[in-house]
Amino acid sequence: MMMPDSNSSMTAMLSEAREAPQVVAHLLASNATLCRDLGERLRRSPPPFAVTCARGSSDNAATFVKYLLEIHSGLVTASVGPSVTSVYEARPRMRDALFLAVSQSGRSPDILNLAQAGRDDGALTVALVNDTTSPLASTCEVVLPLHAGPEKSVAATKSFIAALAAGFQLVAHWSQDQDLLAALDTLPDVLARAAAIDWSAALPELSQANNLFVVGRGVGFAVAQEAALKLKETSGVHAEAMSAAELMHGPWTLAGDHFPILVLSQRDETLSGVNDLVTKLNEQGIPVVVAGAAEGPATVMLPSVEDVHPYLAPIAMIQSFYPLVNAIALARGRNPDNPPRLRKVTETV
Repeated sequence: MMMPDSNSSMTAMLSEAREAPQVVAHLLASNATLCRDLGERLRRSPPPFAVTCARGSSDNAATFVKYLLEIHSGLVTASVGPSVTSVYEARPRMRDALFLAVSQSGRSPDILNLAQAGRDDGALTVALVNDTTSPLASTCEVVLPLHAGPEKSVAATKSFIAALAAGFQLVAHWSQDQDLLAALDTLPDVLARAAAIDWSAALPELSQANNLFVVGRGVGFAVAQEAALKLKETSGVHAEAMSAAELMHGPWTLAGDHFPILVLSQRDETLSGVNDLVTKLNEQGIPVVVAGAAEGPATVMLPSVEDVHPYLAPIAMIQSFYPLVNAIALARGRNPDNPPRLRKVTETV
């Protein structure tokens, strides 16, 4: 069964998601000099640790960067809750740290408050932000534009993928790792291939579920978080992101006939454990939808882009996922562009 592609199903969300390969190609070209210069600065004065600051989809992108920094660069990276400064009026010590703020709008007061606190304390503040005229762009010392352009749908798609690409580009140029730099060059093509992949085989299973787990691990956990968030906000599905390492510690007792599990996986050191998890879930008769490198058997096995760097695989999977979640929302009678009670810019204090 193909996902519907009529005018009635061509939402702003789907249209914007399909722009992501071109957005990323433009971002990589436009930000190359910025990332080279920032990478040189970071090599010259290595930070003792890094701090990320974000909300919503942007926080999921920050999780991806956190994993890259800790796994690839060995840099301890903490996600600091903006309420620490905006509500509790505390001032975490961030001197000489790398402070990464990720935002689409750059207008949320709590993000601005923490960014200003970081800069005041002597951190190197870097904004990955779509609106370069925003207060966040003015607050941070260095701005890496996301170049996603206007995004009308409440559900962020191309701006999220752009944030993943921007974080990957920064790590690649900072480390000067030739494998990462080579992989970076392939990213627009990888995304274009991922956008053409059909995940509609999962539609019957997932569109009927009111609850599900989205499982990922390592560098893939961030896109599990993002997929779960999109299922909540666009489709009214109570989806929870879960690490493959944590699922067996108790939460999997919830899964069953009406509580399926979507597994997102990449071909890296986590794959053996994810394969073991899929096998155990299958043995228990739990409906499992598998995407990426993990092996079956599973209820549904989704195709994925092959022969890609493990750090690119999660970005490719979320590109393939967006048309699926758009179709799930429509199948459940919802408009993914205008979810109930949500606005495009959420200004938390």
